[in-house]
Amino acid sequence: MRDFKNLEVWKEAHQIAKECYKVSSYFPQEEKFGLTSQLRRSSLSIPTNLAEGCGRGSQKDLKRFCDIAMGSASEVEYLLFFINEIGILQYQDYKSLSESLITMKKRLNALIQKLKSNVQ
Repeated sequence: MRDFKNLEVWKEAHQIAKECYKVSSYFPQEEKFGLTSQLRRSSLSIPTNLAEGCGRGSQKDLKRFCDIAMGSASEVEYLLFFINEIGILQYQDYKSLSESLITMKKRLNALIQKLKSNVQ
């Protein structure tokens, strides 16, 4: 078992989730149960899955939850792209969040590869 708060990738994912919550608070009211909810749920899923994986008993379980977190990160990446394209998200917010997300995905991928080599 690991302390998820010590993982750099979790720290990055946690910041991204907080930023997604902040920017989505400015989305139109009619998107409250649509894009706002979906972006918030998927962004929060990244650090949540990392935390859950750290709480499991094996490297194999941690890798599985890291894979799930990567899927959620890709979902957030697309949602940010889409929300920017339709003019709801300001370009600067999109650019900043996207850059942070890509950096976090690279770090997460490195962790997944390390876990993959340890599990086999």
